[in-house]
Amino acid sequence: MHAVVSRDEWLEARVALLEDEKELTRRSDALAQRRQALPWVRIDKPYAFDTADGPAGLADLFRGRSQLLVYHFMFGPDFKAGCPSCSAIADGFDGFAIHLAHHDVMLWAVSRAPLAKLQAYKQRMGWTFPWASSFGSDFNADFSASITEAQQRDGGFAYNYRPGAPMAATAAAGPVAEFAATTGADAATFMRERPGMSAFALEEGVVYHTYSAYARGLDGLWGMYQWLDRAPKGRNEQGLWWRRHDEYAR
Repeated sequence: MHAVVSRDEWLEARVALLEDEKELTRRSDALAQRRQALPWVRIDKPYAFDTADGPAGLADLFRGRSQLLVYHFMFGPDFKAGCPSCSAIADGFDGFAIHLAHHDVMLWAVSRAPLAKLQAYKQRMGWTFPWASSFGSDFNADFSASITEAQQRDGGFAYNYRPGAPMAATAAAGPVAEFAATTGADAATFMRERPGMSAFALEEGVVYHTYSAYARGLDGLWGMYQWLDRAPKGRNEQGLWWRRHDEYAR
């Protein structure tokens, strides 16, 4: 239930909210500066990727730019389709990846599934951003975007900079199982992949890791949520309501 008021009363409430919005914007700007001020970690490990243009190393993904953003897309080797949530995020960045590429920033998706699976799914979704397979590489594990069966069973891994607990049996049911089924995987297999994003810099032929974010740290990159947060009913979520964009009833 919402109050119904005059235009003047609404304007007064809106201006009061604007002050808080401006403060949030200022804090967001300050956080962005702190992200950019983080120290860098030199990467000497020779990661290998399979791309539409052939085999590539991490430095090759920059394609002549000095900055690289990687979205860790949940698409495991045993999946038949990509994660619906990652797909919704990709729907957003597919449109602006070209703008970043013309501003010295390459944006790639990277997944552990073999390249043929990624290319088939990319064609189905109508996407144009570059997508690399890290199949057989330690890249996803090293950047907290995948775990092993043993880690899933016993723990001993970290996600979102916190220790990860063994997967509870209850995770095999409910929303996780629903999403897993849409990828053609069971819940345990699905949860061995983790969403995230990582940033890298290239200077004088050397690659550096500069930033990574996971879980709710990806909220700001999920375009549809930014719009829903401004809709009258907000996110208004009751269960898993979204689908891949070609699965909605027309």
